[in-house]
Amino acid sequence: MLYTYSFANRKRDLSDIMSTVIKDEPRFISNFRTGADAVQRKHEWVEDQLSGRGFTATAISGNTLTLPAADITKAAAGMLIAVKDDPALFRVVKVESNALQIELVSGNGSKLTGVDSLPAEGADFIIVSTPMNEGSTNGDGDENFHNSVVEWNATQIFRKEIVISGSALAIALNGSADNQLNRQTAFALAELARDLNRVALFGRRVEAAPGILGEAGGLYYFCTKDNALSIDAGKTRLDSFGINDAAQKVLGEGGDPMQILCSPGQARVISNEYRDRIQILRSDDRRGAYVAVIVNEINGRGMTIMADPDVPDTDAWILDPQCFALSSLNGRAITDTDATPKGFDGIRRVAIGELTFEFRNAAQRCCRLTNLLPSAEAIAALRGN
Repeated sequence: MLYTYSFANRKRDLSDIMSTVIKDEPRFISNFRTGADAVQRKHEWVEDQLSGRGFTATAISGNTLTLPAADITKAAAGMLIAVKDDPALFRVVKVESNALQIELVSGNGSKLTGVDSLPAEGADFIIVSTPMNEGSTNGDGDENFHNSVVEWNATQIFRKEIVISGSALAIALNGSADNQLNRQTAFALAELARDLNRVALFGRRVEAAPGILGEAGGLYYFCTKDNALSIDAGKTRLDSFGINDAAQKVLGEGGDPMQILCSPGQARVISNEYRDRIQILRSDDRRGAYVAVIVNEINGRGMTIMADPDVPDTDAWILDPQCFALSSLNGRAITDTDATPKGFDGIRRVAIGELTFEFRNAAQRCCRLTNLLPSAEAIAALRGN
């Protein structure tokens, strides 16, 4: 080796530095906490059981509510329920294979006088509570458990070359070799964070096989399937109505809508509506686009506006960030090693790692607002008002 530096011929673990770089990036990738290591290139996880505190009756006949199979498991005898947007309180008398028998227990000033006054074509119900007997025993309460559904993503190899020429090393203004390498490593990791951000958004899931490269799936892969939550905005402007409709869908499925992910242009559009209601948060872990927080009208909690330039301008996402995690293949976290060939005029190091993304219950925790009015048109219309 023609040039020496303090960590020559050493392998450095860059995972902690990478975590800091990702956290500081005001982009979608900063939502990903560090997950458990993957033990194989097909990284699997068990989906959580998320049950929204409500259900939809597809039909109502007499005192019987017909429910979809996915909703019947939420109900129990003695449970108190109410029709959405109405104060009348009903009690579940009996749970059948695909239906509930209910009775009115309190009018609470409602116009509903009993089960006969419910709409026959069906209605949305919210679960109020399930009162318990004194001295209740195991199995009496609402059950929450891991279900047996397994989802998976593939690992993907990421590699960055860090090269400093002999001429650059010789120039005194550039600092020592250690300083130059650390600076170039920081640049490489920042570039890797942006690559990870785009894979986390648009990546497709491809399991590695002989002659086939492994590719990690992203948000659009997992959250545009048939069972995913979505709202067609119909070329209308991004506004609080669409945001709250999407947040209500996520909340109804058991998620916690905490973030609006959109393009910078759409962030300007929604900020115009919320300009007198935006909270500015200043703290060490909130920078750039993170500081804009609005109040979610569905549950009264704050929702962060994240403006990511990689998000398509006619899309916005309402997210529960708890579903995201970044996992490294066991022993394959981001590291850099000396790769300087004999006689090379300079220093060469390679940063390499094998990573994947977890999207736990993404179909329930993420709702896509699609077909929005392009932000340039929306901003032009706002200026004309």
